Amino acid sequence: MSNTESFFNDKNALLYNVNVLNKNTLDSNSVDLIITSPPYNVGIDYNSNDDTLDYQQYLEFTQSWLSNCYIWAKDRARLCLNIPLDKNKGGQQSVGADITQIAKKVGWKYHSTIIWNEGNISRRTAWGSWLSASAPYVIAPVELILVLYKNEWKKVDKGVSDISKDEFMSWTNGLWSFNGESKRRIGHPAPFPRELPKRCIKLFSFVEDSVLDPFCGSGTTLIESMLNNRRAIGIEIDKNYCELAKNRILSEKGLFQ
Repeated sequence: MSNTESFFNDKNALLYNVNVLNKNTLDSNSVDLIITSPPYNVGIDYNSNDDTLDYQQYLEFTQSWLSNCYIWAKDRARLCLNIPLDKNKGGQQSVGADITQIAKKVGWKYHSTIIWNEGNISRRTAWGSWLSASAPYVIAPVELILVLYKNEWKKVDKGVSDISKDEFMSWTNGLWSFNGESKRRIGHPAPFPRELPKRCIKLFSFVEDSVLDPFCGSGTTLIESMLNNRRAIGIEIDKNYCELAKNRILSEKGLFQ
């Protein structure tokens, strides 16, 4: 899979404490599915990442890591990319639309968009103007999961699917409603809820496929990959978050087959 020394290696889990911009971390054409949520550039206090870049710098960073993921992805690999619909901190920006265009520029092809309703109405902190048409702000309490792919959508090699009929019928409806994860409970400023990677893993990959999270943070994608009999690969720049991910994996180890 890679000549890079791993931070953690345990059966079906590989974790690398490196920068996602290092394209030599993984072999080319080696990953079946990528599930990730990159930094949103909204000022979150990560240990090792500047989340306050100029917007153009942020888009250039996005293009660089998406290019690396494209190199690492196998033919017909899928990418499930959790990003904001838009943002208003530091100025209104069409984040979802801009990143979609960048992904297509890199080579990824567009399949669909899942709308994730995380039920977070509390984000509504400003109206712009009150009861007036002068400057109202419209804020949608949803996020996007872009579903992209490399070269061809339909997989030629049929593997083993472990998704149930009810799951398939429910999850192919592109409006997903479940709560986010508690930062305090996990110990990370922006943790994935387990439900998000679980659905993407079972819907878009086969048993024993390789699943990569290039911003793996607290390791949720790795845990769900292992629980669902996939080969998990994580890349994380921050050593403390790598330690957190490692400890979470080890604490769940009895559940892995």
